[in-house]
Amino acid sequence: MFRRVAIIGGGAAAVALLSELVERASAPLHLDWYTGGAVQPGRGVAYGTESPRHLLNVRAASMGKLAGSPRSFLDFAQRTDAGTAGTDFLPRRLYGQYLEGEAAHALARSRHRGVDVRVVPFAADAMVPEADGVTIVQGERATRVDAAVLAIGALPVRPLAGVDPALLADGRYVIDPWTLLARAAPDSAPREVAVVGLGLTAMDVMLELAAQWPNARFVAFSRHGHLPEAHLPLATVPEDDGGALVEAMRDAPEVSRWLRLLREAIAATEDWRVVIDSLRPNTPSLWHALPAAERARFMRHARWAWERARHRLPPQAHQQVQALEREGRLRRVCGRLVGARPEQGRVRLELRRAGACTWLAADLAIQTIGLDTDVRSTAHPLMRQLVTNGHVTPDPFGLGCQATLEGQLCHDGKPWPRLFGIGSLLRGARWESTAMPEIRLQARLLAARLLSPAQVPQRPVTQPG
Repeated sequence: MFRRVAIIGGGAAAVALLSELVERASAPLHLDWYTGGAVQPGRGVAYGTESPRHLLNVRAASMGKLAGSPRSFLDFAQRTDAGTAGTDFLPRRLYGQYLEGEAAHALARSRHRGVDVRVVPFAADAMVPEADGVTIVQGERATRVDAAVLAIGALPVRPLAGVDPALLADGRYVIDPWTLLARAAPDSAPREVAVVGLGLTAMDVMLELAAQWPNARFVAFSRHGHLPEAHLPLATVPEDDGGALVEAMRDAPEVSRWLRLLREAIAATEDWRVVIDSLRPNTPSLWHALPAAERARFMRHARWAWERARHRLPPQAHQQVQALEREGRLRRVCGRLVGARPEQGRVRLELRRAGACTWLAADLAIQTIGLDTDVRSTAHPLMRQLVTNGHVTPDPFGLGCQATLEGQLCHDGKPWPRLFGIGSLLRGARWESTAMPEIRLQARLLAARLLSPAQVPQRPVTQPG
């Protein structure tokens, strides 16, 4: 097993891995946990909100951080409110409190498990992976570890191409909606707000600001102009494990064939959600088998539909957004942002659809395009250093880094034996790699690998194509 391991990141994925390592260690182990200066390690961006309107989009019974105890979050919630049901969609702030407590519990447990944890309340500045270890630089200190795991979560948000820097400078085009939501007040309310995107982040933003700014109106746009789909009030259970569908998809790794198979499976069941959810355990292996040309086709033509069906809204949030539309406070538009500039104290947005351009005007524009995983041009200092120095190879579709299914990060088509990723950096290898059910499974498997008495010989990474 590796004797000294570094975990880089202070969010949910880092806490899940820390907890697995502490619980599973059977020999002395030293962990260096670089929390990135997080005031509340464990929460990260996703669970740092304090708004009761921001809900988890996974039911409470499935949000435990350890693969062996998926109900632990539900148990935590029921200690506060005994009436909480496993099918409930609970506030993300409650999950943030749960993660904080789990991080503290893991640190306390480490002292009784022979695990020495050094919490470094800063970010790692640079890393140099080699065949026999990884050197981590933080400030003027260089530390050599046997293995390192990147659990950095979301990359810094960047403005879309075509946004005039003057809008960013005066705050009329906002790229970090969470900072805006934290300081929004009724007396600062604009009359007309443009929301760039129609995913889950956009829903959070509009529901919060609609409550904070009761007189504001919203126009939200995306390429297709659709809201996310909604969860059913009660959980659905697949009639089978989807095995026949998965095997048929494996036999024909082509996006057009997969879409036909999905339509046929959906037509044979009462609700399409059952079919989509039955694929979840097999999505990484299916995605891994998809050739590069087919991945590109999926990203161009089918990604939006998959994201809309797969990442669904809690029923109550969906109803609230629909109510905004009925009241005339929300208007949806189809189009892709190609430019934004100031005009007479307002924001002028240029949208393009089917080759034609239209314009929108608003007092404020908020970018809500979701999680950024493109390391090719990121401002994240550590990832920029790793990419610039050729230590990691970016995924060609902007989905984190090239990696094996087991999480080994790659350079020049070869996996590093001692440099790993978890969570969003593995989206190019696994596709589904950002929700807690996937992250806790990755944490369990990665902890087992890091603590294995004998390291398995390394396999070359198989790139699609």
